[in-house]
Amino acid sequence: MNDRFTTPWAELALSRFPRDPRDRLRAWDSSDDYLLRHLAALTPPPAGAVVVVGDRWGALTTALAARAAGTGADGPVVQITESFLTREATRANLAANGLAPDAATLLTTRDAPPERIDVLLVRVPKSLALLEDQLHRLAPALHEDSVVIGTGMVKEIHTSTLALFERIVGPTRTSLAERKARLILSTPAAPAGRGTNPWPLRYDLPGDAALVAGRPVVNHAGVFCADRLDVGTRFFLQHLPTGPGLGRVVDLGCGNGVVGTAVALADPDAEVLFTDESFQAVASAEETCRANGLDGRDGRDGRTVFRVGDGLDGVPSGSADLVLSNPPFHSHQATTDAVARRMFKDARRVLRPGGELWIVGNRHLGYHVKLRRIFGNAELVASDPKFVVLRAVRRG
Repeated sequence: MNDRFTTPWAELALSRFPRDPRDRLRAWDSSDDYLLRHLAALTPPPAGAVVVVGDRWGALTTALAARAAGTGADGPVVQITESFLTREATRANLAANGLAPDAATLLTTRDAPPERIDVLLVRVPKSLALLEDQLHRLAPALHEDSVVIGTGMVKEIHTSTLALFERIVGPTRTSLAERKARLILSTPAAPAGRGTNPWPLRYDLPGDAALVAGRPVVNHAGVFCADRLDVGTRFFLQHLPTGPGLGRVVDLGCGNGVVGTAVALADPDAEVLFTDESFQAVASAEETCRANGLDGRDGRDGRTVFRVGDGLDGVPSGSADLVLSNPPFHSHQATTDAVARRMFKDARRVLRPGGELWIVGNRHLGYHVKLRRIFGNAELVASDPKFVVLRAVRRG
């Protein structure tokens, strides 16, 4: 595949993370290209601190680091991401293009934002809530001369997207579309109607949430189905294995942590690892546990562990008795089962012989076929017209 991205300052070799030669998806799209060409055409060239938000695979950050290296730009390049995979992709792409590790400062959405932003570049995320949260966090660092540019594919930019920029940043307009991409151009003006940041959101779970019915859950912006309990997880909660004796449990792709929290409440002796590639998700899981008294104050110290990472990389083989997951079937805008396949393989590796993987998924995804290929078995635990709960056992 073509992994060369031509920018106004350099031709870059870019890849997604983890790198997979079979993956035909590029690490950039025409919206990244449009933004960089627009930025390069501005007169005079914007100077000062550059902050990049929502960069998918580090294409924007790597290009701007190359710009700074080539032009001697005096301001830092800062990336802010909620994705572990984005951060690792950026590190790999900086190195692949001969740029120093400190050519860009890599922050997460959980870190304190910069105090001053001269250029703010926003790759519009899939989650409108995450965009709202990040604009609220970053707007105080803008000044009247700051350059603010958003970018995305036409199908990703809606009236509600523009309304957020208008309300939180200032007067906003859009560009003409080019190759199905569009720019958002905002002028910082400290709008009087900005309001306060509504995130994180806390609510009590509904009565049909089984083991956690009526319990509080905390959602940071960007977490899947952040304003309500999604129907797949609701179905999963009604069919989870319950204690005692669950042993070492992994909530893989934990989201807001409601599944792992249910297990921890059902079996006080269980050790639960919450893991996700999203910094927002793991922060949500940790606060959901704390809201339910599972933060060590009730004698459970050390029995709940929180980890941001790429699947189960770094988790010892044969160390888990039970893995629970509601795997995603999207990677940004692309529909793919690659993430689920990797999660299933990871789960088999970390399970001890006799350990079990339980998953929930849409019926049409055919996860039972993939589980049989990887585990050699798959059992239907429960089903309804839309979802299935499946169980696979590691045998040897």
